[in-house]
Amino acid sequence: MFSQHIDTAPVLEAFAKGGECPLCALRDQTEAEYLEQFLGGSVMVPAARVLVNEKGFCARHFAQLYESGNHLGLALMTHTHLKEKIAGLEKRWAEPRKERLLAPRRPRQPETGMQSCALCERLNATMDRYASTTVWLWKNDDGFRERFDGSLGLCVEHTEAVLAASPGNAMREAVIKLELENLRRVEKELEWFTLKFDYRNQDKPWGNAKDALPRAILKLAGINPRDKGE
Repeated sequence: MFSQHIDTAPVLEAFAKGGECPLCALRDQTEAEYLEQFLGGSVMVPAARVLVNEKGFCARHFAQLYESGNHLGLALMTHTHLKEKIAGLEKRWAEPRKERLLAPRRPRQPETGMQSCALCERLNATMDRYASTTVWLWKNDDGFRERFDGSLGLCVEHTEAVLAASPGNAMREAVIKLELENLRRVEKELEWFTLKFDYRNQDKPWGNAKDALPRAILKLAGINPRDKGE
């Protein structure tokens, strides 16, 4: 019997629950755990504070951390990050700027480091491991392979992640076939959703099309707007 270790157990559990993208559900669960950790014991852990001081958080995670209600914990982390950010900006802005005559105008790009996020980096590293674990399970666990091949596929982003982690052609072919079949399935359901707004189709059955829009968004963007309250 296959042994569930620290990485395989969450992946097996996510695929057992099913859905349009089990890895999206696993990411949301992991993200919630990391949000709680950053405002829990991590506030006083030196290594975590050093990471936050350097990276800070992206706009999305700053908002989620603020909404969690632990304003003291967030303030402590933000204060030391802000001090380090000020020191870095003072140094960078004090450097002489080379003047260029008649330089072509270009769209302004974010400065290096402005979009860094301690939570994003931890979450992305974990999801990369889960993608690799998915590949390992498919190759080594017949029960998981059967469940994966009979699933509704993944979102586009997590399909790309699994393909990147898959060294062999056998799984790549299976993943691509599965994903394209399910993308076409959702596309047809979304089409029927739009056609149901035609009065001539009002009395025809919805089939699986009632929630086709949020499921299509999940496939394309990795987020279910119904779950996020958007």
